[in-house]
Amino acid sequence: MSISVRNISKSYQDVSALQHISFEVKPNEIFGIIGPDGAGKTTLFRILTTLLIANEGDATVAGFDVLEDYKSIRNHVGYMPGKFSLYQDLTVEENLKFFATIFGTTIKENYTLIEDIYVQLEPFKNRRAGKLSGGMKQKLALCCALIHKPKVLFLDEPTTGVDPVSRKEFWDMLKRLQQKNITILVSTPYMDEAALCDRIALIQDGKILQINTPESIVKQYPKTIYNVKADNMYQLINSLKTYPNQYSVYPFGEFVHYTDKKENCNLEELKQYLEKQDLQNISVEKTEVTIEDSFMELAK
Repeated sequence: MSISVRNISKSYQDVSALQHISFEVKPNEIFGIIGPDGAGKTTLFRILTTLLIANEGDATVAGFDVLEDYKSIRNHVGYMPGKFSLYQDLTVEENLKFFATIFGTTIKENYTLIEDIYVQLEPFKNRRAGKLSGGMKQKLALCCALIHKPKVLFLDEPTTGVDPVSRKEFWDMLKRLQQKNITILVSTPYMDEAALCDRIALIQDGKILQINTPESIVKQYPKTIYNVKADNMYQLINSLKTYPNQYSVYPFGEFVHYTDKKENCNLEELKQYLEKQDLQNISVEKTEVTIEDSFMELAK
């Protein structure tokens, strides 16, 4: 296994950040750690990249123990933290040369690994990193994490605060990197990105809720979900929450996702109930289950 985590726990004084976390990542796999802010994703990444020591449990990365072989791990992994952490007063090219030198290599030696990404950065190679757009900063950080040809790449919320086009480009780049025999562990709060991973671990409050392929997790959802819409969203949510047969109610974009206690929900009865609550332009229709729906169910 490229990554093996066994019973890892970490606390900060009275706050338990990770609770008995265990999972394995296969070679050349894109494995996602999916969860909201404060779920423990960054703490886990810092332990696996030897920046933090766990209170209990053990882990290996690229065959090296995170405690005994921490120097070897640092030479064999690339780490892109959530916050842009390159030298903002250095240019694009200077940053890349600096990180290549730190790892005893050159840009030329591993250029084939970053070529697809760097061609987009090259027009700005003399621009200071701090003056780049969010998407370009992201690409530069990825190049710097890859320049020493790591076996395992850690990406901690790499697309947070990045526009949708740059997010899509970034995930296209990850798929290409996967074909170059690099194992990728990525964390994200965006549930739609979970579907782009080979396997995912859903995490909440420092605990793993489930590990499986995105498709398998969605298939295990136990209910039929309905998109419910009306003119007054706030009133609609409150009305659905007081409906006697409601099982779950939460906003989902322009709709409310509703599930019923009964296996076969009586839609006419539900509509009549909502009409009595003075709601207008009511629509109710079945919809597909998403990773977010599965997460909400597991986190209940």
